[in-house]
Amino acid sequence: MGLNHTIYNLAVDGVRQLVPYVPGKPIEELERELGIANIIKLASNENPLGPGKRALAAINAALPKLTLYPDGNGFNLKFALAKKYALDMAQITLGNGSNELLELVARAFLKPGLEAMFSEHAFAVYPIVTQAVGATAIVVPALHYGNNLDAMLSRINDKTRIIFIANPNNPTGTLLKQSELQRFINALPNHCICVLDEAYFEYVIDREGINSIDWLKTNPNLIITRTFSKAYGLAGLRIGYSLSSPEIADILNRVRQPFNNNALALAAAEAALADEAYLQETVAVNSRGMVDLTDGFKKLGLEWIPSAGNFVSVDLKRPAQPVYEALLHLGVIVRPVANYGMPNHLRISIGTQAENMSFLKALQEVVKNV
Repeated sequence: MGLNHTIYNLAVDGVRQLVPYVPGKPIEELERELGIANIIKLASNENPLGPGKRALAAINAALPKLTLYPDGNGFNLKFALAKKYALDMAQITLGNGSNELLELVARAFLKPGLEAMFSEHAFAVYPIVTQAVGATAIVVPALHYGNNLDAMLSRINDKTRIIFIANPNNPTGTLLKQSELQRFINALPNHCICVLDEAYFEYVIDREGINSIDWLKTNPNLIITRTFSKAYGLAGLRIGYSLSSPEIADILNRVRQPFNNNALALAAAEAALADEAYLQETVAVNSRGMVDLTDGFKKLGLEWIPSAGNFVSVDLKRPAQPVYEALLHLGVIVRPVANYGMPNHLRISIGTQAENMSFLKALQEVVKNV
């Protein structure tokens, strides 16, 4: 025990005090624990359709080349992204999921004595990457479960270096008005970088009304992060990207590890980006599923936070942990969000219609008996 205590003391302060990120419970883990089958997982905001046919074909075509290192610069995927968004390839940084981009930003721009700001009920990775590099986290109270932009502006000082804003927000699903968000970004001082986390961007119904990429032309301190894990169905391959000024991309690439994206991920992401039919089906399934779940909540007399993502947080009006555990015994995995300051809520990912109905049936049974 003495040796272990010494080892922990060797770690830097920020890391030693961290609480590791806890992901949604894997299906295999619940199978081992309870010995049940036919489990439904609606916990991690994954795409219930599975990967698209074009992505699978690209993966199969890439398999014979697995003895070779991937393209460390990700040229083909960057070229496709640059064409899609009318940007220069030098403005794109690829990451092992958009999570890695958040970590790269922290490593590149934060240090002890500097501050990162984010909202209450914001993505759990923001405080983790901030604390890991010894910077100070400034948590701004939420407004209707979302980002309070005016309150954030009032908290900015000379030490503020990064502001993380998820839009839509996870785990609440709230969406900021574009006029308010643009005004906020334009008001930021030059020493303050805004990281606009758009992991769920593709699920927003009025995507044409979200023009954050246009803001890169006038805001060199803006970083937009997106991912192929959600709407494109490639969570298991871990690939995302950021869009920024060439200068910020250059800085991020200085701390990015070589070959951080594997060959299958690069090939699948490039194919998925071009598969508009798959994306349209994903959004349609999500829209129908959102109606199914919220109608079900209404019948049970439950309230929820209106969500623009592929998930919805329902208010049980009582501690959610016992309900979560009871659902596990019925083979349904959802996500408790007490660690986000929401102990009475469960976050439910949108599944297939069959999965959504099975969850609602299980929830109805549990709320009667727990």
